[in-house]
Amino acid sequence: MGLPNGVRYVEFDGDERLATCGEPVYGEAVVDGWRRWDPHRSKLGATIELGLETGLDGGPRVLYLGAASGTTVSHVADVAGPTYAVEFAPRPARDLLSVAESRRNLIPLLADARQPERYAHVVESDLDLLVQDVATRGQTDVALSNRRFLAEEGRLVLAIKSRSEDVTAAPEEVFERSLDRLESGYEILETARLEPFHADHLAVVAAPR
Repeated sequence: MGLPNGVRYVEFDGDERLATCGEPVYGEAVVDGWRRWDPHRSKLGATIELGLETGLDGGPRVLYLGAASGTTVSHVADVAGPTYAVEFAPRPARDLLSVAESRRNLIPLLADARQPERYAHVVESDLDLLVQDVATRGQTDVALSNRRFLAEEGRLVLAIKSRSEDVTAAPEEVFERSLDRLESGYEILETARLEPFHADHLAVVAAPR
């Protein structure tokens, strides 16, 4: 399996684990500067672990929606170019600010990913990669409304949480509906269930139409 540039498997306690090189953030194991990237704590890490082509190669310019306290986006910033990290909740956003102190390319934004017009004046256009991990109803609508920031050849990497969309419906039904909706603005390139790392989640890699 090919890994993005700057991401590699490193031996931790006798096992090969995904890692990036950078300042530790959340108490993760570190070997010679390489930080373990735990796929059980990161949907994007799980997506890479499962072999999907995420578009994280080549120091991409990234918009990350749902950055929370910075666990995953810190790994992204280790290997990417300018990385805009959007988080809505003030408490995790404060932690995100601390993560950004040691990463000059990480730009934290306290904003609602459902309202991209609120940060359109800050975020570049023609970005290479849109990563979304937003646990809210209407996750595909968020991806569609933020499509404006992607270059024509850019990529979307989306983690759909079925229980955030409809806790009463079977995950397969939720995923099918979500993909149908997403196809109004994206071409679906790859999908994969994120088990055993995350239950009832679907990883999606797509390109803007």
